[in-house]
Amino acid sequence: MNEQRLSKLREISNQYCRREGGAHGPDHSDRVYQMALRLGREMNADLDILTAAALLHDIGRGEESSSKGTVCHATHGAEMAAAILQELGYQPQAIQRICHCIRSHRYRGNCSPETLEARILFDADKLDSIGAIGIGRAFLFAGQIGACLHNPELDPQATESYSDQDTAYREFQVKMSRVRNKLLTSAGSRIAEERHRFMEVFFDQLNREIYGAA
Repeated sequence: MNEQRLSKLREISNQYCRREGGAHGPDHSDRVYQMALRLGREMNADLDILTAAALLHDIGRGEESSSKGTVCHATHGAEMAAAILQELGYQPQAIQRICHCIRSHRYRGNCSPETLEARILFDADKLDSIGAIGIGRAFLFAGQIGACLHNPELDPQATESYSDQDTAYREFQVKMSRVRNKLLTSAGSRIAEERHRFMEVFFDQLNREIYGAA
């Protein structure tokens, strides 16, 4: 990919992600981009497709946030990306491949990643939601929505997302703890195992500190 196109993609990505801020700010998209390239190089994927998909994968986040989750940011983001990519001079086939990656990257989405690049983007995005980075982002998101610090005494299935009950520990219970079993590439799975072990140690320590256990 030429530097001019890469610079424009970064500019567009930052423009949308800066509005969202917090756990889904520009730093998240940049980490996903870097991880996607790392996995893509190992698996001989199309790095041009991965670059555009990774940098644009969360541009629909603002609409999902304002709708409190009723709008799927992956679906909406793919629609937005199609117009952006056409304006940047991408060919129709490349646009289709990139938009499929974006549309299918969501953990709770209904569209399955069908291509190597889509599977890599899925894994790169999920890896940023676990481990030390994932824990930090979970607390950051909880702070954004006004959730309390910790609530392990509550049944996570009886609590609501985007509410003051949506703590980092709830996120670990309902999503983060399951990520390692959802990854689609062997390279991503290896990284996920290490990050998962760290999360278990962290939340065990947090529980002991919160409740004064020996």
